[in-house]
Amino acid sequence: MDKKNALRAGALAAGTTLMMLLMSSPALALTRDDGDDPGSGLSVIQTLGLYVVLPIVLFVVIAGLVMVLSKSSDRQDTGRSADARL
Repeated sequence: MDKKNALRAGALAAGTTLMMLLMSSPALALTRDDGDDPGSGLSVIQTLGLYVVLPIVLFVVIAGLVMVLSKSSDRQDTGRSADARL
């Protein structure tokens, strides 16, 4: 990627980020909606478990399943290419 394209991509990313920050102002969260009934907040342990530990565990489980299922498939890998078998 040359310098001009990198500069253009950086300016686009910065502009998009700035617009998203301006559009999602925290001041809009001060007024309550009709029917809004928030529950109790999460503790620090619950927050860490939900947003840090749970995604890591899910990633490890999915990666483990993919590894186990890919190794158990009935492949005949003899190390030779398809042309050598002909």
